[in-house]
Amino acid sequence: MNFIKRLLKTKKTTVETTLTITSSNGFHLRPIAQFSNEVKQFKSTITIVAKDQEVSSTQVNQILSLGLEKGDSFILRAIGDNSSDAIEYLESYFQQLMIDDKEIEEIKQEEESYESISIKGQTIGKGVAIAPIIEYETYERDDNRNGLAFREALKIAKKELYELYIKNKTTDEAQIFLAQQELLSSDIFRYGCTNIKIFRNIIKDEITKLENTRFESRISDYKDIEQRVLSHLGIDTIIELPNTPYILVAEDLLPSEIMRLMDSQVAGVILKKGTPTSHASILLRSFGVPSMIIDDIITPSSEAILDANSGNIVVSPTSNDLEKAYNRQIAFKAFQEIGYQKRFEPAITKDGKKINILANTTDVISAQEAKEKGADGIGLLRTEFLFQENRPTLEEQVLTYAEIMTIFDDITIRTLDVGGDKALPYAPIPKEPNPFLGIRGIRFSLQEQTLFREQLLGIFLAHNQKPLKVMFPMVSSVQEFNQAKTIAKEVAQENNVDISNIKFGIMLEVPCVIFALKEFDKIVDFYSIGTNDLTQYLFATERTHPSLHVSVNSPMLMSALKMIKNNITKPISICGELAGMEEVTSKLLDMGYDTLSVSAKLIPSLKERIRDS
Repeated sequence: MNFIKRLLKTKKTTVETTLTITSSNGFHLRPIAQFSNEVKQFKSTITIVAKDQEVSSTQVNQILSLGLEKGDSFILRAIGDNSSDAIEYLESYFQQLMIDDKEIEEIKQEEESYESISIKGQTIGKGVAIAPIIEYETYERDDNRNGLAFREALKIAKKELYELYIKNKTTDEAQIFLAQQELLSSDIFRYGCTNIKIFRNIIKDEITKLENTRFESRISDYKDIEQRVLSHLGIDTIIELPNTPYILVAEDLLPSEIMRLMDSQVAGVILKKGTPTSHASILLRSFGVPSMIIDDIITPSSEAILDANSGNIVVSPTSNDLEKAYNRQIAFKAFQEIGYQKRFEPAITKDGKKINILANTTDVISAQEAKEKGADGIGLLRTEFLFQENRPTLEEQVLTYAEIMTIFDDITIRTLDVGGDKALPYAPIPKEPNPFLGIRGIRFSLQEQTLFREQLLGIFLAHNQKPLKVMFPMVSSVQEFNQAKTIAKEVAQENNVDISNIKFGIMLEVPCVIFALKEFDKIVDFYSIGTNDLTQYLFATERTHPSLHVSVNSPMLMSALKMIKNNITKPISICGELAGMEEVTSKLLDMGYDTLSVSAKLIPSLKERIRDS
């Protein structure tokens, strides 16, 4: 009997769910690394089962070797303590990863021709370069006198990558460093990898697994971590670069090699291999380097034109070609520089209308970045991203909100928007058949009032009598808004806080609100249109769906936005991906929208585009 009791006591709970890859990029290194990093917070043993294999969900290399592409499914299995919580949280986190991992759209090339023969290619990063073409050459230099012991070199390399990730956390390249750090932390390098020979053999084996697969471009990450470790062993890869402007042609480049190029006078880059989604491409775009992918023979030249804006390489340009390229280069740089130089100036259209350009932010760092990019304020502070791991104390909330409020005067703060594709470990939501149509946004807050009231109090105490907008997400009825505002007033009254200069509004993202605007207009102080969710619900098309897609130029979506603007009297802003899209900006302005909230990096160019409209 005691034996049976002990057996039952030691039996561990197993919970599993099936997840589907919906990103057109597949389940590649960056999201795998992010997912693996999140798994580590749970005590359960969590594995991924796919293609007749079961691998550890903390081992990036093992997940990568599965080659999971769009449409593939896998079982996420958790065994042991908090397995239910782990699966619930990780399922939601994975869905958000799929949403965030957007397909990199092919850059639209301008129509332009040159007198000399042009070689056409695919644009990575826009711009025009005029300089000699040189071929990329490297060689290894072995100086063991300056080398560390192998295990120490491995440790230092991992530490470097983590520090690079933290330093660049708000940039495009941050996830590349996290991905490489997670790769280097894999068990294959932790156990049994005791010297450089074994290390290099492991790298070679992992590269072989990726060859001739959809994820072949990730080979460069293995080569990169190899090079980083070798450098601490005294084995350096030497790159000889000229001290004058040049266009570099290479088979491919490692992320660390691109970082080195940035310290030279590189004018442009031509890659013979690669994709727009490779880590090399992401970095080249991020650093603003004119760059292209060309699967053709490119010979060194004393003077050449790389016109990435039109997709042309001219190896032997005429004087007319050079003059044209020079003028195009000046015009492109002028547009960029003017936009950046004038980023702190208001965005005023040619007919004299001022457009407010606000930023979507998630924390103090992104708010500071928005300020530097010229944002007029914060149009959306996503509070669910501020405290993702542990439930914050009231004091922690007050201090964080207050710090952000010192950066801008115009701030719209959204209360917790969890549920659907967003989860927090300290805000569990029961599993639902369709979480996008269940307990999310304000519905969650009205159910979990202790959490809601504490957040409201934190916001109220932090605002320190400054004007502030508080926005409730996913409101679908007048009753929900009234109930939320009543709770806000109760919190203020119970704690003797003056909220007379705080305005309350809604994120308009549920279509039924469009048919009740007359009633809402009587009670709200402002609206912000959440175009991502509004589009999803209008078209009954889940954002994570692997094959269904809604055009941002859809006449029906444009009609809905026009209907909203024509039936309200309170201030309104457009928030979401749509607000920053070049092809719809003029349409939004024509409808009468005068406040757009976008990611910080889009602000200088969006302001300049508005000035030209």
